[in-house]
Order: sequence, then C-alpha cells, then structure tokens
Amino acid sequence: MVEITSLGGLILLALNIWAFVSILSSSATTGRKVLWCLLVLILPLVGFIIWLLAGPKSKT
Repeated sequence: MVEITSLGGLILLALNIWAFVSILSSSATTGRKVLWCLLVLILPLVGFIIWLLAGPKSKT
C-alpha cells in the first residue's frame, strides 16, 4: 500500500513540475504566471487539473 501512495506522489510531483515549466514558458503576464504557480503549489492535484483545463498555453 505504501508503494502505491509513493508512486502516486511521484507522478503528481512530475506533473506539477511539468505544469510549472509550462506556466513559466507561456506568454501570460508575470502576475498571471505567479497566480497560476501559487495555485498549483498550494493545491497540487486540484490546481494541476484547473491549470490543465484553463491555464495559459505555451508560446508555440
């Protein structure tokens, strides 16, 4: 059971790191980037899901 929880935590950490990199490389203003990063940092799972659905997109 502990291995499953640890694996889930590692997956969530990897997804949140990906979210931070994507947020910081987006074309959003600095203020919006800070707010998105705080949301993902304070509410890791919920913040990631909200960012995935409505967050700033990368500069491509």
